[in-house]
Amino acid sequence: MILLKSPREVQQMLHPGEIVAGAHHRVREILRPGITTGEIDREVERYIREKGGRPAFKGYRGFPAAVCISVDFEVVHGIPGRRVLGDGEIVGVDIGVKAGGFYGDAAQTLPVGKASAEAEGLLRVTREALYLGIESARAGNRVGDISHAIQTHVEDAGFSVVRDLVGHGIGRSMHEDPRVPNFGMPGEGPELKAGMVLAIEPMVNAGAHEIEMLDDGWTVVTRDRSPSAHFEHSVAVTEDGPVILTEGAVPAA
Repeated sequence: MILLKSPREVQQMLHPGEIVAGAHHRVREILRPGITTGEIDREVERYIREKGGRPAFKGYRGFPAAVCISVDFEVVHGIPGRRVLGDGEIVGVDIGVKAGGFYGDAAQTLPVGKASAEAEGLLRVTREALYLGIESARAGNRVGDISHAIQTHVEDAGFSVVRDLVGHGIGRSMHEDPRVPNFGMPGEGPELKAGMVLAIEPMVNAGAHEIEMLDDGWTVVTRDRSPSAHFEHSVAVTEDGPVILTEGAVPAA
């Protein structure tokens, strides 16, 4: 069941969204070769709690950390720890926050030091695909319009979209209906209505779209071990167009 939010509830969702955005800004400040993924996780959790929020991922279905940190061919749900980040790697950081009874969720993928031209192109196309998807999140459109905008841009650039993982609704629960795939046909899927709030999140691989899970039960990787990028915003559908609730978490394309 798709839960529509009132204008007041959408305003309330700006609070966790602002904390998410601030946490992502903090990641961009501290990210450097030599830092560990665990250090990033601890700093983000400190920031979230300092701002009055709660890390939404910590303890969710047993996830052991505050942040999902995925490196190079890891797609999503990487567990932070002792891993030291090296120059030229790319790192996906997914942050969720609960505050005031609502959730906010956003992700970005960043280069550590100087990444290759291929990696930079992957990040650029994935970020652009996110904003093209957001532009399609308008009342009267369909979920498939978001999906198609993302898929078309990604595949035109020679990359592939992950098909086994999707975006989702978000609100008083972290995962709500509807599912928001990153591939599909325009005009298909649920109709978008004012009051829907969606976590739009293209996951894009430099190689093939197939993925698999590592033995830790969380980390999803590309089957062909090609690099992967992940960008996400929480977006409200309003009568006046899409409103990004996690503005600043992902710099504009």
